[in-house]
Amino acid sequence: MERIITSLLETDAYKFSMGQAIYHQFSDYKTTWSFKCRNEDVRFTPEMIEEIKNQIKLYCDLRFSEEELDYLNNIKWIKGSYVDFLRLWKPRFDDFAFGTDAPCGLTIETRGTWLNTSMYEIPTLAIVNEVYFRMQYDYDELFESFKERLDEKIQGLFNGTYELGAFSEFGMRRRLSGEAQELAVKKLSSQIYPSSTFVGTSNVYLAKKYNIKPVGTMAHEWIMCVGQGNHKHNPAYSNWYALDAWVKEYGVLNGTALTDAITTECFLKDFQLTYATLFSGVRHDSGDPIAWGKRMIEHYKSLDIDPLTKTLLFSDSLDFTRATKINRYFKGKAKVAFGIGTYIANDTKVPALNIVMKTTACNGMDVAKISDVEGKGMCKSAEYEHYLNRCINWRMTHENGNSLRV
Repeated sequence: MERIITSLLETDAYKFSMGQAIYHQFSDYKTTWSFKCRNEDVRFTPEMIEEIKNQIKLYCDLRFSEEELDYLNNIKWIKGSYVDFLRLWKPRFDDFAFGTDAPCGLTIETRGTWLNTSMYEIPTLAIVNEVYFRMQYDYDELFESFKERLDEKIQGLFNGTYELGAFSEFGMRRRLSGEAQELAVKKLSSQIYPSSTFVGTSNVYLAKKYNIKPVGTMAHEWIMCVGQGNHKHNPAYSNWYALDAWVKEYGVLNGTALTDAITTECFLKDFQLTYATLFSGVRHDSGDPIAWGKRMIEHYKSLDIDPLTKTLLFSDSLDFTRATKINRYFKGKAKVAFGIGTYIANDTKVPALNIVMKTTACNGMDVAKISDVEGKGMCKSAEYEHYLNRCINWRMTHENGNSLRV
């Protein structure tokens, strides 16, 4: 197969926003990441695994070009010191370990500094996806069905069937292929729609190529590692440590807070006046989106903050129909935006893969995500997950009022 990842810019924008903060504040942290396929009927063949390894080797040969570094240097929130670090940086194939001891027939684990391993997640998932769909199916047929469905989506945007307001493409990690994601971004960004505005893509390479905005702030790994990677921290305060470090790095820039790393209700304990004012909005990634949005509006109002000055960013398993419903519900109540991934980048006649690569350890200690719904977390230690839940539950039942740290 031809090279799948052709540039180190070909990753999600939040890898650079988190990467810069890691470089400046947590460069000594070490993490372990683990791959998981949630599809029960998917099997990776030995041939697929060899091609995945080969593609990751090709990815590890890449370096940033000066043109790419100049592009990053002109992004408002990226600092010259981080660009200089990236000038020296390259992926290390030795950080990867592969195996077959999983129901799907494939295990991938990365170990090393957080600076390195964080950058591997998105390209690895994109490689696994493209290898699987090219080797498991007639790819040309899949691509034709992808193009047909994409055209139907765009027609729905034109005729007013869909009213999305502001939306972005977030699909690299689960895309059908690089050419499929690029086609979607190219077509969506070249049109003006009556009730929807395409504002950007998470894929920095495509954002640069099509002169659109690279979109993304933080992921669960940031809250998990900052909050749980220091053994002296009480993990029930993970959000406070993560928000505090983010503000130290960015001030009022680049501020969309992710709420569900250790449940949204625990997040709200720490998202008080200072952070609620500094951050431009919050991101939804699990649970009922309407109930979550209503809860966030209620929270902003309790702090005497006008919800119409803040953005509710929805990014959980969205399609255009669902996003339209959410947008119409919150119209006039708050700003609304959408990050839509698989539905844009991998909608074909066969089911998409549900694959993830999650942080499972930081500085030799287990870490966990406790989402607002079951099934979205990933932790290798049931004992640690139980401990984290007990910490959260104790705080929620014993701490009067809001966090004393804010």
